[in-house]
Amino acid sequence: MTSSRAHLDDFASFIQASPSSFHAAAEAARRLDAAGFTALDETAGWPTGPGRRYVVRDGAVIAWVEPGGASSTTPFRVVGAHTDSPGFKLKPKPTTGTRGWVQAGVEVYGGPLFNSWLDRDLEFAGRLVTRSGETHLVRTGPLLRIPQLAVHLDRGVNSEGLKLDPQRHLAPVVGAGPLDQADVLGHLAGLAGLSGSDVVGYDVVVADTAAPAVLGLSGELFAAGRMDNLSSTHAGLAALLAVADADADTDLDHVAVFAAFDHEEVGSATPSGAAGPFLEDVLARVSAGLGADATDHRRALAASWCLSADAGHAVHPNYPERHDPANQPVVNGGPLLKINANQRYATDGLGAAEWVRACEQAGVPFQEFVSSNSVPCGSTIGPITATRLGIRTIDVGVPLLGMHSARELCGVDDPASLSAAAAAFLAPAS
Repeated sequence: MTSSRAHLDDFASFIQASPSSFHAAAEAARRLDAAGFTALDETAGWPTGPGRRYVVRDGAVIAWVEPGGASSTTPFRVVGAHTDSPGFKLKPKPTTGTRGWVQAGVEVYGGPLFNSWLDRDLEFAGRLVTRSGETHLVRTGPLLRIPQLAVHLDRGVNSEGLKLDPQRHLAPVVGAGPLDQADVLGHLAGLAGLSGSDVVGYDVVVADTAAPAVLGLSGELFAAGRMDNLSSTHAGLAALLAVADADADTDLDHVAVFAAFDHEEVGSATPSGAAGPFLEDVLARVSAGLGADATDHRRALAASWCLSADAGHAVHPNYPERHDPANQPVVNGGPLLKINANQRYATDGLGAAEWVRACEQAGVPFQEFVSSNSVPCGSTIGPITATRLGIRTIDVGVPLLGMHSARELCGVDDPASLSAAAAAFLAPAS
């Protein structure tokens, strides 16, 4: 329990440092720097030979440990995750309002649970881009709120259900007063030491500001925002750092890789998403540095593995009928092995065996997850990575309640268990 709690405390710190995908990539880079990894520039030549390296592309980061003795056909073991979460993104011409209220124009990003964002203290976070192409990370702290209509003005809300039009009902309030004296973008620019006219582009999202918290009669539950999918981003990063910190990299017979992509919640089809070329580019350059030709690289990929880590569903006590009757994962029962006959998850029998090996080596339990036949199954970066690169892939993740809520719930032990199993996957016992 002590190691789980220490991991949980570190996870909470990671969440608080990562209100946007860009902040998550920056926090991962900070931790990699502290662990002796070298940052590389994609536009420059890369060093060859053993080493610990990483590269950031927008809101995504890929880090790897290349062992001594690696050859042109040395395979890869990749732990993959994503840095983005469903929510809202700031629109162009963001300052709006009516009836004496100053509001911000936001667009729905992915598939958030709308009602969970109501009446919360929210912040803006993301990056600003100047004319010169310089980027500046910015976050406001508590600034905005999406107010719900009072029950006195919506008498049927509890009996008939809440109905929200995303264009009319989800514009957050950022202030009160004359609209011509308000400037949302100018406020963000000022926080970065810029003027509003300096900023010609931005990628800014809305995030919940409530701090993570341990809950439950015995302190067995953990609540926080963005656990889908910072739970996996943090677990994968911690696993790679554990492999490097233990000097296990000197004995590796593969290149250990951590890849955290952006834009999974909107389909992954971007330069920094799993459907884009980022991972393919990095692995090809690492192989080339090992002297691989095209055939050698394909041989390396054929012997490689990917652990696609993304949050999954715990059985909901109030809606058990929405789950498969025989497979009902619980919190603190261990991370999930996610299985789907229609390949919405990439796990197959060989992948299941490899996951069992990793969990047994790590000494952690795991649970199988499969969707009810009556409920459509979501997907992950797993099938995308398997399809794009031909790497055998396993889909896993921690069980959550309230996935895609502004604030999700998991068990206190599961994040550490996922990270331990991921570390065993990255550095299997000889």
